[in-house]
Amino acid sequence: MRTLCSSTLIGEFFVIGFAGLVAMKDPDLEMSTVWTVCGIAMAVSVLLCGMVTRPGGVQLGWALQIALVASGFIVPIMFFMGAMFAALWWASVHFGRKIDEAKARFAAMAEEGEAAGT
Repeated sequence: MRTLCSSTLIGEFFVIGFAGLVAMKDPDLEMSTVWTVCGIAMAVSVLLCGMVTRPGGVQLGWALQIALVASGFIVPIMFFMGAMFAALWWASVHFGRKIDEAKARFAAMAEEGEAAGT
């Protein structure tokens, strides 16, 4: 699960940065505010890569997905991009857990085979 979720989060890191560049063009927004918010969101996406498998990591990832979708009120294309990344996040968590379960089953089978062979 960690690899899939981390890949999604790194993709979000870049999308958040590009959204910051787009948001800079809005004359109603201060550049310092845009980059403070984007910088925090980018840092959270990178830090979550290491926290995905820890308790609460997936839930924090969902909070980031909600924030990404909500950023569409500032940069409208982020409604679409946020929804796409939320779908990727769901798929990463869902299929990542299935992969982890399969790896655990194969490891258990391998241990049983080694124990029976000795």
